[in-house]
Amino acid sequence: MVINWNQTGGNEARHARSRIRAAQYVRMSTEHQKYSTDNQASAIQRYADARGFEIVRTYADEGKSGLRLVGRDALQSLLGDIESGRADYAAILVYDVSRWGRFQDPDEAAAIELRCKHAGIRVHYCAEQFENDGSIGSSIVKTVKRAMAGEYSRELSVKVFAGQAHLIRLGFRQGGAAGYGLRRVLVDQDQNPKAELERGEQKSIATDRVILVPGPKQEVDTVREVYRKFISENRAEREIAEILNARGILSDLGRPWTKGTVHQLLINEKYIGNNVWARTSFKLKQSHVRNPEDAWVRADEAFEAIVDKDSFSRAQAIIGARSDRLSDESMLNLLGAILAKNGHLSGIIIDEAEDCPSSSSYMSRFGSLLRAYALVGFVPDHDYRYLEINRALRRMHPHVMAEVIERIRAAGGTVEQDSSTDMLTVNHEFTACIVIVRCFHTGAGLLRWKLRLDTALNPDLTVAIRMDSKNAKPRDYYLLPRLDMHTAVLRLCEHNGLSLDAYRFETLETFYAMSERTPVEEAA
Repeated sequence: MVINWNQTGGNEARHARSRIRAAQYVRMSTEHQKYSTDNQASAIQRYADARGFEIVRTYADEGKSGLRLVGRDALQSLLGDIESGRADYAAILVYDVSRWGRFQDPDEAAAIELRCKHAGIRVHYCAEQFENDGSIGSSIVKTVKRAMAGEYSRELSVKVFAGQAHLIRLGFRQGGAAGYGLRRVLVDQDQNPKAELERGEQKSIATDRVILVPGPKQEVDTVREVYRKFISENRAEREIAEILNARGILSDLGRPWTKGTVHQLLINEKYIGNNVWARTSFKLKQSHVRNPEDAWVRADEAFEAIVDKDSFSRAQAIIGARSDRLSDESMLNLLGAILAKNGHLSGIIIDEAEDCPSSSSYMSRFGSLLRAYALVGFVPDHDYRYLEINRALRRMHPHVMAEVIERIRAAGGTVEQDSSTDMLTVNHEFTACIVIVRCFHTGAGLLRWKLRLDTALNPDLTVAIRMDSKNAKPRDYYLLPRLDMHTAVLRLCEHNGLSLDAYRFETLETFYAMSERTPVEEAA
């Protein structure tokens, strides 16, 4: 939103002409009400009055996230005005450094200010405790503030994800349409039903929750008929879709059925009452990622089932058998033909293709869709190799846990492992979480490690196993006590200074020594 303010009047006009013309930029996301655009504008006006600025234009991004530049029309309009020469002001007033954005790369915020500077327009931060005068001190503070702004979003993302995962495990629905044959129902904090939510409706009270329930009998019967035709009558998804369309039955989106939509109905666990979440993720609005199955968050038998487990299992067996009858070469030939026809690949494109195994079959046969893509020469726009590394590290984790438990017991300690969280309780005295930290390479070829501390479990000690440059074996170990860790995400370099490397060890012998039991007589 861009607003022009014209000053008119005798003495006021003469006074305005003596002041420096300036524009203000304000932004508000939904995450912090205290940063409302009105409050920002008030603080900026006080700054302008004290410094001799006349605000002639306002650029306002209201309800816009600061994670990306995309979708922030006012900021893009501001940059367009100053770089095209249309700007009729000499300065831009901003509430604080974080209003440019909470970018994950601090250089993005710096680039915005640099574009203003190159156009001859100075940026003022009205609520900051430093002057943006180009001095070394202000440059250092701005760099720290930009990093802190991005860190705030990362920490918030970790906390939100942990909260949502907890609600999923309790059996509550987290976003998304119910699906054909199901409905969303609003319940209060005591799980008493309140109302059925229509498509697009959301809960308005923080303590309310959403669950799934069977929909109208006609839809439930149709879902069961789909399973029956698929299992007992050997009908393919495309044939079932044609039958439903011929009878005028529309999908939950009010559209005709396709092979893909029938296939999704046959493979979604919500029809047997399972609550499954985080199949894909879009954290910090960086990129959509398809998560491996062992990273999904789930609660089995959370809802009333409308399909029995035996029917669901038989349907999965039929779908899986399609690829079992084909050799690797035959499956890849079919995938290559789909690529040649469409020019690119995705799970939806594969599921819609005729006479071709499903995308899940390719994942099962080749370990991941990305590996199948690579074998037919398709390279996605994003580099997803880290998913393969993450999957390998997850496979490693149970073996590491088993070794740690064995070594603790060998040292004479006792240890209990929580089956759902893997958190260890050692000697009934302290808790510990074992985390394997992936190594990645920066564009400059430097090694970095990003460690997310589990703020939901909040263990007394986090044992971080830092992998080597090839993610093949441990490089070293960090024993991080909860009381000394004040951030949810740690970014580790090869050398981190005493504040972190004081907790670094070449082996886990120190950790095992913590679990040793010493006889009272010996201690005395």
